[in-house]
Amino acid sequence: MKSVSISGSPRANVGKTDATALRNAKRVPCVLYGGKEQVHFSVLSADFKNLIYTPHVHTVDLDIAGNKYHAIVQETQFHALKDHLVHVDFLEIVEGKPVVMELPIKTSGTSPGVRNGGKLSKKLKTLRAKGLVQHMPDAVIVPIDTMEIGHFVRVADIKVEGLTFLNAPNVTVVAVQVTRASVEEPKAAATTAAAPAAAKAAAPAAAAAKAPAAKK
Repeated sequence: MKSVSISGSPRANVGKTDATALRNAKRVPCVLYGGKEQVHFSVLSADFKNLIYTPHVHTVDLDIAGNKYHAIVQETQFHALKDHLVHVDFLEIVEGKPVVMELPIKTSGTSPGVRNGGKLSKKLKTLRAKGLVQHMPDAVIVPIDTMEIGHFVRVADIKVEGLTFLNAPNVTVVAVQVTRASVEEPKAAATTAAAPAAAKAAAPAAAAAKAPAAKK
C-alpha cells in the first residue's frame, strides 16, 4: 500500500475557539491516537487532496514539528452544509497491532453473463477489513470471469490472507442481474429456430392441397 506524506503543526490550545480559528485559516484540526500519547495538531486543508479526496487508500507518514509517525486515517468529519473537511482522526500504526480500514473493491475479468446481456451490479464500493497493515492491499479484487446471469458474490465468498472482513457475511458484493435484453434474446433465438421447422412441417400439407383430385 502506498503512503502519503503530510506535515502538521502542533496545536497550542485545544478547544472550539482554537478550532474555529484554524478552520478560518484554511487548516484542519487533527488528532493522532493509538500510540503512547495523543497528539493534537493541524494540517493545511489543501494537503488532504491526495489522501481524503481520492478513491484510493493510503498509509500516512506524519511529520509534526519534526516528530515522525506512521498512521492511517481513522475518521473524517465534514461540515453539514458546506461539505468541507472540519476534523480528521489519525490512528498511529503500532507494529503487531491490527487496524481497521475501508478497502475499495475492484473486479477483474469479463463476466460471460454480461456478454449474454446481463448487467454487472456492484452492491458495495468498499469492504471494512481488519488486519495488520502489511496485509492490507490497495484494493480487494473480485474475479468475475465465471459469473453467469443470476450469479453473485457475497462477503463470505471473499478471502484475503491475513484479513477479516467486518461486513455482514451474507451481504452481496457483486451480482450479474437479469435484464430485458438477456430474456428477450433467447426468445428471439427460439422463434428463429422454430420458423424453419414450422415451414418444413407445413410444406407437405401445402403440397397436398395443390395436388389434383383423383378421378373415380
